[in-house]
Amino acid sequence: MLRVVARGPSGFEYRVVGGEVLITHHGRRATTLRGTVARQFLAQVEDEDPQELMARLTGNYKHRNERNAKNHPRNRSR
Repeated sequence: MLRVVARGPSGFEYRVVGGEVLITHHGRRATTLRGTVARQFLAQVEDEDPQELMARLTGNYKHRNERNAKNHPRNRSR
């Protein structure tokens, strides 16, 4: 029997430097949050899955449309 385990995003870390939040992905800077966005992030990170939240904020998040995009005529030769 094959068991499939769904995995969420991983490899994200954040640290607060002054009033900024630096988000890295596998050690490389992904984005810097400042001001209101940084404060909102710090409030949300306590209540939500931090990895998923950081993935959404950096744009590095799968939208589950990869299969459809692969089959699009524009992408068939790739």
